Amino acid sequence: MGLFDRLRGDDGPRVAFFGIDGVPYSLIADNEETFENLHDMATGGSIDSIVPPESSACWPALTTGVNPGETGVYGFQDREVGSYDTYVPMGQDVQATRLWSRVDDAGGEATVMNVPVTFPPDRDVQRMVSGFLSPGVEKAAYPDELRATLEDLDYKIDVNAKLGHKDDKDKFIEDAHRTLDARFEAFKHYIEEDDWSLFFGVFMTTDRVNHFLFKNYAEDSEYKEEFLGFYEKLDEYLGVLRGLLDEETTMVVASDHGFMPLDYEVKCNVWLEENGWLSFEDDDHENLGDIADDTRAYSLIPGRFYLNLEGREPRGSVPEDDYESVRAELKAELEALEGPNGRPVADRVVTSEDAFRGDHDAIAPDLVVIPNQGFDLKAGFGGDEKVFDTGPRNGMHSFGDACLFIDDPEASVENADLYDIAPTLLEALDVDIDRGDFDGASLL
Repeated sequence: MGLFDRLRGDDGPRVAFFGIDGVPYSLIADNEETFENLHDMATGGSIDSIVPPESSACWPALTTGVNPGETGVYGFQDREVGSYDTYVPMGQDVQATRLWSRVDDAGGEATVMNVPVTFPPDRDVQRMVSGFLSPGVEKAAYPDELRATLEDLDYKIDVNAKLGHKDDKDKFIEDAHRTLDARFEAFKHYIEEDDWSLFFGVFMTTDRVNHFLFKNYAEDSEYKEEFLGFYEKLDEYLGVLRGLLDEETTMVVASDHGFMPLDYEVKCNVWLEENGWLSFEDDDHENLGDIADDTRAYSLIPGRFYLNLEGREPRGSVPEDDYESVRAELKAELEALEGPNGRPVADRVVTSEDAFRGDHDAIAPDLVVIPNQGFDLKAGFGGDEKVFDTGPRNGMHSFGDACLFIDDPEASVENADLYDIAPTLLEALDVDIDRGDFDGASLL
């Protein structure tokens, strides 16, 4: 069955989801002329992300509808249970059921393209190219003919972020456009080519553009015009993709977190060391395994704090009986931490039990700092660094102000969050679900 047959609406409900990584709703709301097609969708608004609002944790949560305690992925770097060894979570580390697997189990077909944290590609769906953290198209594409098509389109997994480190952003912007163009062509090709119940594709270049240019936009400075020009093209592409869909297809567009201007990177382990919480075995240290036995706390990005707890960490120094009091002490100090500008670093400090629950919460952080605008919480195991520093990026993730658009007048996104997206897509597809399997609920 080809596109002509699908346009007749003979094959039941379909959903086309397009992720726009890190795009804040306020950016869209404040620039209607730039985002004409998104403003034309039936329902749209601001939603909350998750704790922590980091893409490696967000996309597993969005695509399963459950929190990191169930997905087992808490950030770009996680700690092995019972060890100080760390690893970068990949697709096989996601322990919860992805929504495309639910569609496949219900007898539908899914085409999945460029979703972060999906490597290696799932061979149970009809087509997948993995996204962020994949080594390259050659290994990330299934089946083989997908790889050939993508290579013909000059498709690549990600923009060259190193170009964004330069003061002259012209080459970075050019590369961002090339990456966006190829992504659009690939999405368009397989929307027309495949017979799918669910099409799920993510534009991640938006996150990269925001990291290096968001403050330029927010402060109306150099490259603002180029920033909005990139987004005008994205909106145009979303309009073209929307025009390819039949009346039986619900289009959904969403981001995994919001964005805000960045002033300071905060090296959390440097702060912990300076304040007597963390020490290292010797002067030559660069990772978690180098901490000394008397360490009481350490940090992993983004803003995740762990007590060095007896019975949990291999060389734990905090007695289990002292857990609550020591954690409360650390929480109070984090809440009092101020940046060079006198502003509190933390918007709020979230405890593990308030953010995480599930079968895979053994590696959950004890505290997570949700930063105020202007701060990006790093790890900083090197030791020769300052607590507050600046880097090449001028934009950072935010917990609030993610966006969600549903082309269905019956939908409502009021008081919604990232966990609501998976059950919403499944209900739109008439896939039977158990409400108890999700941390969110359908918005239809």
